[in-house]
Amino acid sequence: MTVKVGVVGAGKWGVNHLRVYSQLDCELAGLADVNPECKKLADEYRIPFYRDYHKLLSKVDAISVVVPTDLHYEVVMNCLKAGKHVMVEKPITLNSEEASELVSLAKEKNLVLMAGYLFRFNAASIRLKEILKHAGDIHYITARYMHSSKPPRKDSGVVFNFGVHLIDILSFVLERTPERVFCKNIHYLSDEREDSALILLDYGDIIANLEVGWFHPLKKRDMWVIASKEKIYVDFLEQMLVRYPLKVTYEEVSAEKEVIEEFPKNEPLKEELRYFIDCVRAGRKPEVDSEEYFTTKICELCLKSAKVGAEIPVSE
Repeated sequence: MTVKVGVVGAGKWGVNHLRVYSQLDCELAGLADVNPECKKLADEYRIPFYRDYHKLLSKVDAISVVVPTDLHYEVVMNCLKAGKHVMVEKPITLNSEEASELVSLAKEKNLVLMAGYLFRFNAASIRLKEILKHAGDIHYITARYMHSSKPPRKDSGVVFNFGVHLIDILSFVLERTPERVFCKNIHYLSDEREDSALILLDYGDIIANLEVGWFHPLKKRDMWVIASKEKIYVDFLEQMLVRYPLKVTYEEVSAEKEVIEEFPKNEPLKEELRYFIDCVRAGRKPEVDSEEYFTTKICELCLKSAKVGAEIPVSE
């Protein structure tokens, strides 16, 4: 079965979707964008162009939704109502109730609805998850997702834009969700959208501290996992992982030479979209399930915590 796929949204990331789909075992069948200049891009791929994405829906089996986050709910809803499988960039929506509504509709119609949590397909994330099985008890985790190399987006603040990735990476590698959330953020550029934040996730026996922001001079997507047997550093951008066999007690410190892990690097977006197409073709529910809308809920609680200045239980 050849899956016909269309792309809605030809921004910086939508361009990547077009490129990758053109390399996969599927038929890239159209592009929709409100900007008429994007027809030039469609012409490059020799596919039809539509300014109204509704006209694209009848031509495809599946849709990649790569529009600003504040438009996700409306566009995804219309695609699902039209009976199309949907791959939507992270987060599904900015509202967990709306996200839950989309998930329910996809289940009702037996459609694939998959959120674009890209780092689940990153070779370094996958290797980290394997290593953690043998690293001993995890004490704490620190992570950073930051840069200042381009102007900030205006469809969401840094928690939903950057923090969502780190939160989902932790859900993926730990296979558990936090019990409580605490967040402090800064509104320097805008009263509407936070541009820097520190997030503390409390898992009961593990704490994770996440730093996200638009002002740091370095572009970083990295994480430290401090466990009883090993201390592990991961650079998700470079797909590099270093293990430090280090044990500390009041009696002694035992350290061996660090180990740089060897594993094949990959292009996460290509793996993600290939997986989406495979799920559509096989009629299979994705392991990266649309119920990862839980990540949206955690982001909501982060913003609530920052607003009230208190720790928030996830059960709320």
